[in-house]
Amino acid sequence: MSIIIAGERSGVGKTTVTLTLLASLRRRDRLVQSFKVGPDYIDPMFHQHVTGRPCRNLDPVLTSETYVQQCFARHSQLTEYSLVEGVMGLFDGISPLVNSHLSFAEDKGLMTNDKGQINDFASTAHIARLLDLPVVLVIDCSRLSGSVAAIAHGYQSIDPRIKIAGVVLNRVGSDRHLSLLKDALKPLELPILGVLRRQDNITIPDRHLGLVPTAELPELNALIDRLADLGDTCFDWQNLLPLLKSQPLPPPPNLPHFPSSIRIAVARDRAFNFYYQDNLDLLQQLGAELVFWSPLKDAAIPKDVQGMYFGGGFPEVFAQQLAENTSVRDGVKTAILEGMPAIAECGGLMYLCEQIIDFEGKSWAMTGVLPTSAVMGGRLTLGYRRAVALQDNLLVKAGTAVHGHEFHRSHLTLTSTKPLFETSRYDCDENMGCEGWGFPANVHASYVHLHWGESREIPEQFLKECRTYTISL
Repeated sequence: MSIIIAGERSGVGKTTVTLTLLASLRRRDRLVQSFKVGPDYIDPMFHQHVTGRPCRNLDPVLTSETYVQQCFARHSQLTEYSLVEGVMGLFDGISPLVNSHLSFAEDKGLMTNDKGQINDFASTAHIARLLDLPVVLVIDCSRLSGSVAAIAHGYQSIDPRIKIAGVVLNRVGSDRHLSLLKDALKPLELPILGVLRRQDNITIPDRHLGLVPTAELPELNALIDRLADLGDTCFDWQNLLPLLKSQPLPPPPNLPHFPSSIRIAVARDRAFNFYYQDNLDLLQQLGAELVFWSPLKDAAIPKDVQGMYFGGGFPEVFAQQLAENTSVRDGVKTAILEGMPAIAECGGLMYLCEQIIDFEGKSWAMTGVLPTSAVMGGRLTLGYRRAVALQDNLLVKAGTAVHGHEFHRSHLTLTSTKPLFETSRYDCDENMGCEGWGFPANVHASYVHLHWGESREIPEQFLKECRTYTISL
């Protein structure tokens, strides 16, 4: 069956509840596959730390509705239990249509577009409908008593296609508080599947782009143990376990694997760790051997590689350490200028710049492949993008449209005279300008994160260029 952990809004504790469930299941030696709705990188890191299995992103904007269904079917079959963590509030999504006009449907009580569709595309509710999964609704009760019933009833009734299996009451203050909440919910006959009291000793630190990644938290295992202790007692396991049980589904066709023939250096350390697991899987299936390495700690780039992949992350946090590793900076620049293909997304783009100027205004030398600097600032750039290639480049042909996601607090001092993409917001015609660096021609450096799941031709093109580079050596 599996379930989706949803929130009535952002910040209600979805991730804490999800990790508590996962930690308690793993303590029971249960194999569990987790999924995350949306383009998030950091929450899946926590999932994987607990389960020992890569978390899979379910995002119909970056991929497609069909891919979401196939991805869930493929990976949920591999374990006894599976669960999905939602994004924001249950119905918080976007319009799937460009220039759609909102209207109020009195018979449904919903905001809809001009075709009568609910504007919750890519929301947790959308994924619940696609996968036909029940929802466990997390409610922040810290400032609620009787009003909890109105919230629960609204979510239970607003869309009859969504099945609310029960609620988890989070941040409950006392036995008296819990009694008031239960009394209010009783007329709804909605199961209470968990009760989490206010916790002072369970906090996950965050910073300018969300939670601090797992690799930077030395006390994480102790925190997970506390979550497992909490999970053993706070959930109604008798009713939850049957919901979590993976349901047999028709498996999607297996993707062919090709013999490994191309070695790709994938930067993965505390500075660079934003990767969709499906992207890495596709490279391997297409014949790449992935060589993971650290621009922070290694003395040189890996030997005998034919391509490089720099994901996003937090190079600004580790800018001094990156700058001090001059042998690696020089090695990366030399390899790229000699023609080695390189993908650099967001944080990777910043690493290929001449320098990073951090939040304190300090300047740190980077590789200098791109004649521009990345400057940290307070403004957050966030959202889905439709990006149309302005020229043939390392990954796509001119005129190709791809869907991606931006999430950063830096900007570049100079833009390329030959940018990769013209970008616009996904859900409207608002032009977001030209973006990305495709010069040298063997570089694809962009703030736009891409999920290749529905676009197999992107990694195929990259590996083709890597093979061409190998032949030219």
